[in-house]
Amino acid sequence: MDDLVKQAMAKWPNVPHCYGWLALDARGNWRMRDERAQHLDLPGDKLAHAALIGFINRNYDHDERGCWFFQNGPQRVYLNLEATPFIARSDPQHGYLLQTGAALETIASAFLCENGALILQQGEIVAQVDDRDMAQAMAMLRLDGQPVGDEALLAWLDSGAGDLSLQQGSLAIPVQRLAYADVPRHFGFQRTPQAA
Repeated sequence: MDDLVKQAMAKWPNVPHCYGWLALDARGNWRMRDERAQHLDLPGDKLAHAALIGFINRNYDHDERGCWFFQNGPQRVYLNLEATPFIARSDPQHGYLLQTGAALETIASAFLCENGALILQQGEIVAQVDDRDMAQAMAMLRLDGQPVGDEALLAWLDSGAGDLSLQQGSLAIPVQRLAYADVPRHFGFQRTPQAA
């Protein structure tokens, strides 16, 4: 967290929290949601200012309720999450990069949902793979040690028969089935935080 943010929090400790004005979409874009976007349940405008995005990335955290926020000086701006708290994009050097720019070099767990979402976990980091990178990620899947085709993958999603793994270098990370509706509860985060 930026030192200026810490100083502002100490100077103004009772600034009310903000809800609904900022979102993270399933492609890792930060989106500003004005009153109209909130009222009509629209995604909001994609932020493009590099310095603002960097400021958000450095001051992104979560509370004990599993609500993710951007600490904007003394004010917490709670985020709506379209998918997971992090979005991963494939990277030839690091394997995967998060929307914050941090590398996700090792993966402890992988999950595949019925809608085709691939979710990677390393400690507190839970990241859905950007859909634009799914073709590359799917090429890394192995069923019982062999490359898996679409029909075999659909059958695995239905029955769970066989051992599905995600190849990351020389590692074969076991892949588990997970219902997409259960993702927030399973990982302990809230997609749409509300005031306590």
